[in-house]
Amino acid sequence: MIIAEIGTSHEGSVEKAKALIDASCSAGADYIKFQWVYAEEILHPDTGFVKLPTGNIPLYQRFKELECPVSFYKEMLDYTHSLGKKFICSPFGLKSLQELLEIHPDAIKIASPELNHYPMLKFLAEYREKQKEKIPVILSSGVSTLSDIEKALAIIGKENISLLHCITSYPAPEEEYNLNLIKNLSAVFGVPCGVSDHSLDPILVPALSIAAGGTIIEKHITLSRKTEGLDDPVALEPEQFGFMSHTVNQAMASINHYGKDVGTRRIIEQLSEQYGKEKIQKVLGTGIKELAPAESQNYGRTNRSLHFMKAFDKGHVISKEDIGILRTEKVLTPGISPEYYELIIGKTLSVSVENGAGVQFTDFLQSN
Repeated sequence: MIIAEIGTSHEGSVEKAKALIDASCSAGADYIKFQWVYAEEILHPDTGFVKLPTGNIPLYQRFKELECPVSFYKEMLDYTHSLGKKFICSPFGLKSLQELLEIHPDAIKIASPELNHYPMLKFLAEYREKQKEKIPVILSSGVSTLSDIEKALAIIGKENISLLHCITSYPAPEEEYNLNLIKNLSAVFGVPCGVSDHSLDPILVPALSIAAGGTIIEKHITLSRKTEGLDDPVALEPEQFGFMSHTVNQAMASINHYGKDVGTRRIIEQLSEQYGKEKIQKVLGTGIKELAPAESQNYGRTNRSLHFMKAFDKGHVISKEDIGILRTEKVLTPGISPEYYELIIGKTLSVSVENGAGVQFTDFLQSN
């Protein structure tokens, strides 16, 4: 399965979105993927700034600019289907998930930062439980631990579930990809596994992931790396994406023709001739699940934690509206895990807290 991640590269333009779908189809994608963005589901307004070619702008504002109506996504789904391809989309909270489910996508992708958005996962699990044939869900596992993956799968289940190994860094260094982890994740959790690749090379990680047992390739696509989409600098232009798809299909053909063992060896030998044996071994890695050096500083900041949505005085009783399950990102302090969301509702603050601050257990400690 080859997924062309359009994400938000369309920048809200129907014409550009359709041009991206056309390019993705021509470049060999099986699934066309979008992101259903509502800024308030992702970030606190005070989360900090993002550096763009036009200068530094508030990251929250940038996400607000990428919001689209339900009709936009429905039109993209219908257009994708008219070209014989499948539509997949990432929600980022309960509102976007509910609206996404209403248009009946072919699959749902849970991005790495939302792997611990437990209320969203629980809602999706309850929806799938009512289905005779459960909608396919792909969970990305960047900036996560084995325990994080285990908790997510315990909620969502394993029927029609796939994992994506990923490094949450933009761009991600090829040498840190540790692709041998793919078969280990699949073996440990009993679900198919592939790779979400944020490296810049169109060939190395995707082709080598096939040799490592991967069943899914996800890669960003853009009409031009010089445009202002958030992920455009690490995306492939259509010609590069087509080259990637061709190479991935060649790798699969090698395995199908020669068998798994011989086909895998031939892929590794061919890539070693191009990139060198030492680099190939580094990209394959140890197969042990660890945070990659490039993403380790993101743990707790890119994935979700609890944040106060306003400043509150000591003695305030916390309601659901007071707490956001957000990415911390740039300048705020991470809060406690979303698994404690229900626990703190109804609790009384023992200290005053600032707007946007990460929720801490110490905010509720009562002195004797």
